[in-house]
Amino acid sequence: MRNLPFGAFARDGRPHLGVAIGDFIFDLRVASQARLFDDLKPEIAAACRARSLNALAACGRNAWRALRARLATLLSPEDRTLADAGIGDQAFVRRSVAQMVMPLDVGDYVDFYSCLEHAMNMGKLLRPDGEALTPNWRWLPIGYHGRAGSLVVSGTPIARPCGQFLSPNSDKPTFAPSRKLDFELELAFVTGAGPAPGTRITPDEAEEYIFGVALLNDWSARDIQAWEYQPLGPFLGKSFATSLAPWILPLDALEPFRVAGPAQEPPPLPYLATKGAHCFAVDLDVSISTERMRAQGAPPHLLSRTTFAALYWSMAQQLAHASSNGSPIRAGDVFASGTISGSEPGTYGSMAELTAMGRTPILLPNGQSRAFLEDGDTVTMQGRCAREGATPIELGSVIGTIY
Repeated sequence: MRNLPFGAFARDGRPHLGVAIGDFIFDLRVASQARLFDDLKPEIAAACRARSLNALAACGRNAWRALRARLATLLSPEDRTLADAGIGDQAFVRRSVAQMVMPLDVGDYVDFYSCLEHAMNMGKLLRPDGEALTPNWRWLPIGYHGRAGSLVVSGTPIARPCGQFLSPNSDKPTFAPSRKLDFELELAFVTGAGPAPGTRITPDEAEEYIFGVALLNDWSARDIQAWEYQPLGPFLGKSFATSLAPWILPLDALEPFRVAGPAQEPPPLPYLATKGAHCFAVDLDVSISTERMRAQGAPPHLLSRTTFAALYWSMAQQLAHASSNGSPIRAGDVFASGTISGSEPGTYGSMAELTAMGRTPILLPNGQSRAFLEDGDTVTMQGRCAREGATPIELGSVIGTIY
C-alpha cells in the first residue's frame, strides 16, 4: 500500500492515526509529537495526534495534499529526517500485528442506490412483470439515511439480526432471526467539512469536499427489508451493521484511474449536470469462506468480480444531490455508493442477485450450497486499481463473519 491511505490502530491503550506503507504503519502521532509537521498548518499537526480522522478531514483539501506531500518525503528511502529525529523504529508498526480500529467518528451515514446494473437486476427480480426501474431512478441519485452508530470496522463479527418478516404461505408476520441475510459490495466516500448550511455543492466542486474512499459492506436482511420498506424505505433490515474498511484512501490517489462515466439519458437536471470525468476505475471482488471450508483448509471461494467504473450516478453527483436542499455536510460523514454490480452472472454484488433471491443457490467447491449467508460464513471484499502506465494501488479489504 504505497498510496498512503489513512487509518487508525490501537497502541498504548488508545487509538493512533497512521498511514499504510508496505508491510508497516507509519504512526502519525509519533511523527507529530516529534514536531515533524510543525511547519505545516497548526491544525494539521494537531489532527495527526487525534483519535480519529475527523479533525484531519475537517482541515480541507489543501491541507490533505500538504500532509501527503510531507509524508511522501519522510517515507522515501533517501530521506534522513526520521533517523535524525531519533524515531526511525518507534514510528513504524508492523501491519500484521496491528489492531485496526474504527477510523472515523461517523456523524451521518447515507447509502445510495446509484448503480444502474444493480437497480435493473433487482427490479427484474422484484417486479418481473413490470418496469425494472422506478420512474424517478434516472432523474436523481436515490438514497436513504442509515444508522451511523451501526458502522463497524472491518473484522468485527456480525450478529444475525432479528425482525419481522412474512414466512412462505403466510399472511401474518413472524418475529425471528433473518433467514435471508445478504451482503452488498459497495465503495463509500468520506467528506471533509462542507460549506455553511443552506449552501448547495455543485458536482464540479464536490471533489473539494471528498476526503477519501473506502470499501464498505452494507449487510442486508432481505426478508426483514421486504416486509418493512414500504412506504418509507429501509430500516431494521439495514441498520443492524455496516462494515467499513480500516483504510481511507485519499481521493487524489485515484487520479490516474479517473474515467468518464456512462452516458446519462435523460440528461440530468442542471444542478446535477457535470463537466469532465468524475468516475474511477476501481476493480472490486467479493468472496465467501464457510466455517467448514476453513476447517478443511480450503481457500475462500470467489463469488463475483465487478468494477466501479460504470457507476451511473457519480460520487460528485451524489454529494451535490445530498446538499441540494441545504443539508449540512460535515467532516467524517460517510456516503456509500449502493451495491456495485455488472449486468452478467459473476459480476453481481449481492447474494440476492447471485442466487435470484435464493431460488438458484450457489454450489461451493466443497459441496456446500448457499442461497443466503449462514452463521459462520466470512465475506471478504477487496478493491484495486491498475492500468498501463500507472502504479497499481490496493484499497485493502473489508471482512465480516456472521454469527
